[in-house]
Amino acid sequence: MVGTRSVTTMNPDQESLLRLGRSVIQIEATAVARLESRIDAEFVRACELLIGCEGRIVVCGIGKSGHIGAKLAATLASTGSPAFFVHAAEASHGDLGMLKGNDVVIAISYSGNSAELMTLIPGIKRMGVPLISLCGEPDSPLASASDVKLNTRVEREACPLGLAPTASTTATLAFGDALAIALLGARGFSEEDFARSHPGGRLGRRLLLRVEDVMVQGSACPRIRDTATLAEALVEISSKGLGMVALIDEQERLTGIFTDGDLRRTFERDLDIRKLGIHSVMTRTPATITREALAVNAVSRMQTLRITALPVVRDGTLLEGVVTMHALLGAGVV
Repeated sequence: MVGTRSVTTMNPDQESLLRLGRSVIQIEATAVARLESRIDAEFVRACELLIGCEGRIVVCGIGKSGHIGAKLAATLASTGSPAFFVHAAEASHGDLGMLKGNDVVIAISYSGNSAELMTLIPGIKRMGVPLISLCGEPDSPLASASDVKLNTRVEREACPLGLAPTASTTATLAFGDALAIALLGARGFSEEDFARSHPGGRLGRRLLLRVEDVMVQGSACPRIRDTATLAEALVEISSKGLGMVALIDEQERLTGIFTDGDLRRTFERDLDIRKLGIHSVMTRTPATITREALAVNAVSRMQTLRITALPVVRDGTLLEGVVTMHALLGAGVV
């Protein structure tokens, strides 16, 4: 029939699949391991150029090397080295205008002879911008034109045809990571610095979010004088919906807390709740936290104590609000 084609159904040999898969891992692992000896004086020169860069690190490549370059630029940017990726083909049609005289260029090409990259070299040189190459052919035109050339050569590709970039791209990726992490260490880049670059991620929320960002305060905070009756306390608990109420004295100092759990324990004591004062059944000297504390610390404390809310205090006793496990879950801290 017109517009149809035959489809060959294959029944792959399982042993062949396992053999090929394991072979790829072995070849690529060997390629990466052999890079260790190339972390040398040339690597140090590259790091010094990048640390001294007053502009941005511009990573450039095409094809599979371009994909590796985009990942390298992202890793650099998220670890304290401002960077962005420029596609080599687009750079020769206007995007090279992004380049400034105080930038540093990292060019990636395994062959070192990509026409699109080589077209850019004269313009980069005229601007006096330092050029670092990640290249598998140390004597190639790109490597020869570079201020620093980093050798990513591999013995063979993991592709059995020797055609698809596999071991070579893995080696380049690892070399790029080595650069990024060396710079991270040299800059003294910390976990908190990393979190600032990832505010939407779980790590960012855990390292940046503070109790004051998620606590309930003001009129929404369940609180009542410690001279109130249990019945009045229950009304406050119900109206605020947090399953607890903070008890305070006339100076707004925290004197206790009463929770749903305390209510269950009160019933077990067979007391007349209509006549009870809250001071007689409240939990005295409850665990507290400050508004400046990291939200993750509030989570840890609640989990240790097996509670679901913490009063937030200032100067040791002055009540400022309440932070709940529910709010911390909603903020993505847990």
